[in-house]
Amino acid sequence: MFVIALAVVFKLFTIQMVQGDKYRELAEKRTVQNVTIPANRGNVYASDGSLLATSIPKYDIRFDALTPTNKTFEKYLKPLSDSLSRYTGKSSSYYQKELRKARVNRNRYFLLARNINYTDYTRLRNFPLLNLGAYRGGLIVEQTTKREHPMGGIAQRSIGYERIDEDGYVTRAGIDGAFGEKYLRGTNGHRMKQKIGKGQWKPIADYNEIEPKDGYDVYTTIDVNIQDIAHHALLEQLEKYKADHGSVIVMETKTGEIKAISNLGRNANGHYYERLNYAVGESNEPGSTFKIMAITAALEDKVIDTSDVVDTQKGVLSFYGKKVRDSKHGGYGKISVARGIEVSSNTAIVAAIDRAYKDNPSKFIDRLYAMNLNNSLDLAIVGEPEPIIPDPRIKNGRWSGIALQWMAYGYGVSFTPLQTLTFYNAIANNGEMVKPQFLREVREFDQTIVPFKKEVINPRICSQETVDKVKKLLENVVERGTGSKLYSPNFSMAGKTGTCQKDYANKDKLSYISSFAGFFPADNPKYSCIVVIHEPDKSVGYYGADVSGPVFKKIAQKIFTDTPITDEVETLKIQNTIVEKDFEAYYDVAQTYKTIMPDVTGMPTMDAVALLENMGLTVKLEGVGVVKKQSIEKGNKIKRNQEVFLNI
Repeated sequence: MFVIALAVVFKLFTIQMVQGDKYRELAEKRTVQNVTIPANRGNVYASDGSLLATSIPKYDIRFDALTPTNKTFEKYLKPLSDSLSRYTGKSSSYYQKELRKARVNRNRYFLLARNINYTDYTRLRNFPLLNLGAYRGGLIVEQTTKREHPMGGIAQRSIGYERIDEDGYVTRAGIDGAFGEKYLRGTNGHRMKQKIGKGQWKPIADYNEIEPKDGYDVYTTIDVNIQDIAHHALLEQLEKYKADHGSVIVMETKTGEIKAISNLGRNANGHYYERLNYAVGESNEPGSTFKIMAITAALEDKVIDTSDVVDTQKGVLSFYGKKVRDSKHGGYGKISVARGIEVSSNTAIVAAIDRAYKDNPSKFIDRLYAMNLNNSLDLAIVGEPEPIIPDPRIKNGRWSGIALQWMAYGYGVSFTPLQTLTFYNAIANNGEMVKPQFLREVREFDQTIVPFKKEVINPRICSQETVDKVKKLLENVVERGTGSKLYSPNFSMAGKTGTCQKDYANKDKLSYISSFAGFFPADNPKYSCIVVIHEPDKSVGYYGADVSGPVFKKIAQKIFTDTPITDEVETLKIQNTIVEKDFEAYYDVAQTYKTIMPDVTGMPTMDAVALLENMGLTVKLEGVGVVKKQSIEKGNKIKRNQEVFLNI
């Protein structure tokens, strides 16, 4: 026994003195926790202050079936079940049975309601038994935060989100994802809590060791009215043509601010929703909308002019055994380059570009590079691919003997809708290429933290002479070309139709991409816009003028109707000495007389009536012009509602 006692003493000494730090640390880990206090995520607003995304608290209500005493449980079982029945619609007997089963099975985490809002949370916690709290009633409340989009499905993908899974992997989409880490997320706080039994933890101190810092609010450039117009115009056309998906972007010409961006894809049931951000992340061959880029390059290099005549050769050209065809059988004969753009003749544009650059294709590529068409837009929103432009000097398998000719009418190159629109916007903006802007400012309460200003990518992508010629070409496309169905004598628009084959290597899968890019009003562009619709039902229609053009027109006209574009005229500041003198006389009298009749003779009728009625008198008039006589003499005391006659 003496030896055992020595062993016990030795072990106690070892635990306390030798291994003491280890066991104290272990005990502290089991009884003390550093609990994270999540910061409130900032809100996302439209340009007018409308809420686009906000964080809403959600609650799970659970029940610890072992906490209440038998007496308390039996007393409140039926009232609680009745309340739950009224809340969910299930029978009271169902809840009595389930709650008894939970108590028998020693369930300390029985789910009563999941993912409810604050109103329902306050209602449930006041139910019988639950209103006794955690220690007597077994109430367990778990709060989480859910990101809500008050506009529903409209622009949901563009507004975006930021999600972090259990492994810490972050998925970022749209504006919310792009600016989450830097501005919206905030900084979490933490505090120390100590375990007090029954799985409960209490703060060691009554203050947070590190207070959470809430995220900033971001104000976007989105205009909710224009966004609503764009969304429904696109949705209507997708449903009409049974298309797979589509996107539309509206940009303010001078600033590059994105006023609307909608991306709709079809699910298995045929319904459309914000599936992916096609406008930013989907790159494809642009087809005929690229013809404007090609012609702009050639005009700037002065290797062609819009009046030059080319031969469409009955609508078929052949290069290395590959044929370029016009949509019109038999072609257009000999036509000018300008007319070739108007009717979107593939052979006319290919013939013009081939003749100008076949001996030096690198010159054509260099001009495209000079217009920044080879650069991405460097957007904060993730997922933007690099543009694709074949270059004979780069050995990547993209250049071939027919690359130049195919590029001329939009094949072999690839751009996102937003990259294409940025070019068209530069033409509308007299050659100045501006970066698309999604944010106006970052705020903390009413204080601006970070303002976002216009960013210029290229101050002049081409000369004013070239800009003017291209603008005229785009106007003529709408007035008398492939976009003539969109023409309105009451409202001017300019743009280019595009119809591009998709999956053309496999005839069984051949489909089309229909597009329209342009700006409005044509003479003084306020907005630029692009509409791209993928895989419309060929039996209904697939040409850009028929499928995408009407969306452009509807957006343009509705914006013009709902928010008229007017020229501001400065107010003419002309001083009229007579009017000034009359006003001063009126003002002096109004300040001096309150209950005494003033002298209003010589005053204009309007001023006299206003003055006397403000004093509480009832004025009767006889005649028009200046007051000549008044029925109550100057200086007499007056009463409220007293009548006074003025002879004019």
